[in-house]
Amino acid sequence: MTDFDNSMTAQNNMDGYEKIEQYNTKKIEAISQHYKSVITHLGEDVNREGLEKTPERVAKAMQYLTHGYDLDPAEILKSAMFTEDHSQMVIVKDIEVYSMCEHHMLPFFGKAHVAYIPNGKIVGLSKIPRLVDAFARRLQVQERLTDQIKDCLQETLNPEGVAVVIEAQHMCMQMRGIQKQNSVTTTSSFTGAFEKDSTRKEFISLISNKLS
Repeated sequence: MTDFDNSMTAQNNMDGYEKIEQYNTKKIEAISQHYKSVITHLGEDVNREGLEKTPERVAKAMQYLTHGYDLDPAEILKSAMFTEDHSQMVIVKDIEVYSMCEHHMLPFFGKAHVAYIPNGKIVGLSKIPRLVDAFARRLQVQERLTDQIKDCLQETLNPEGVAVVIEAQHMCMQMRGIQKQNSVTTTSSFTGAFEKDSTRKEFISLISNKLS
């Protein structure tokens, strides 16, 4: 008997896509017990109908939202690296980002824009959003997330340069504390060619404008 329980959680009939999530059942059981205690200490009855299965649901949600700890971002890139002479900027923009602030364990979400200038190697385009997700699906701060994406691309591909910009809204600012509903946090990180003003300006222009 394994620790993992496979369960199909969603199916999209439009394209036949099935979403299958795997959970470590021992971890789910342990985390559920802690959430039972939390709910009780908040003043609720964990045994009432609406809350009876909530600890398990939350435990599964938390394991999914932090599954990046089980991923190797560099290996994601290495799985689809190709030799190519292309030496112009490659940009993948508007990548959806969902993460959890490590200070309050509340979500922050937004978009990432990632670019690199190849130096003999390119990577499959789908691997860049996967790379972003591998780091985002952890307890994070936006500043570190931005640097981790940049550093992994630079170290794995060894391109002429890497640029990463993340724009995100933080629930810890909107739901609690200062409660500023429209605030957006922008972080950026650059290496190599993108440290040059002209290259960086080209990147910023391309991610800011809609191409016709």
